[in-house]
Amino acid sequence: MNIKQAKGVPIGTLMEKLGLNPARQKGKEVWYLSPFREEKTPSFHVNIAKNVWFDFGEGKGGNVIDFASYFLERTGKSKSVSDALLWLKEESGNLEYSQTFKPKPKSENETGKPKWIVTSARQIRHHSLVKYLETRNIPLDIAKSYLKEIQVHNPNSEKGFFALGFKNEEGGFEIRNQVIKGSTSPKGITFIRGFKPKPEGVHLFEGWTDFLSTIARLRTRRLKGDSIILNSVGLLKQAEPYIHGYGYRTLYSWMDNDPAGEKTTSLLGEFVKAEEGLVHVPMNKIYSPFKDVNEWHVQCPIALSPTN
Repeated sequence: MNIKQAKGVPIGTLMEKLGLNPARQKGKEVWYLSPFREEKTPSFHVNIAKNVWFDFGEGKGGNVIDFASYFLERTGKSKSVSDALLWLKEESGNLEYSQTFKPKPKSENETGKPKWIVTSARQIRHHSLVKYLETRNIPLDIAKSYLKEIQVHNPNSEKGFFALGFKNEEGGFEIRNQVIKGSTSPKGITFIRGFKPKPEGVHLFEGWTDFLSTIARLRTRRLKGDSIILNSVGLLKQAEPYIHGYGYRTLYSWMDNDPAGEKTTSLLGEFVKAEEGLVHVPMNKIYSPFKDVNEWHVQCPIALSPTN
């Protein structure tokens, strides 16, 4: 089996060979329980149209060969490309190349048109968005400091909708309303300065609801230390340059109490070990047994004493 043939092996076929069936599917997006660890909530994503994967708990992804190499590595075996090709040949059985995955020609709607385009941004005033913030127990005055009410256009369906928009460092938006959770391109982290110049602490959050929940609980408008909102645990690598060598003394991580959050917390611990003078303080025990900061904030709306 050569590289071209290997890339034609459907990832779904490999998952089936490994005894894993789809946990849920919506169109071309399929979710599985991870083949790399035990978990109850599926965090292994496959795009069957592109035949690529991403494991949110591992922070890893790629094509079929990348999957084979990482699987071999996790099982303690040699992970070279040659080893991966041999493993794929064995696992894919007697599939003929004509039966394997072949990318479909791009349709007119897939030739460079973005999924969503932000056409306007203004102060939050749409009633449904205000009500959504209330369900998240996030005060409107705090939300207005960090979020915009955006109008989003879908160039493929020619339809639009209103949502809360949280801007990232790349110019894209995290999008949220009662029914939609997504983002515009490009995807990126968000960095927010604290009110103290050259602070000793930096806070790392998974999403903006956790960040704003923390601010609301502390009855403030801005944390003393700087904040980094990942907008996806898969973007952890984007955050590291903002921390490396800056002079922070404490990294507070506010990750979810789930396998992906635990994995990210562990990766942060390894990163901090290489940063001189930096200490890692995971904060997730504060809001255990709740999944994340916002769920805790909604269920237990009690203000904390201000910290860094």
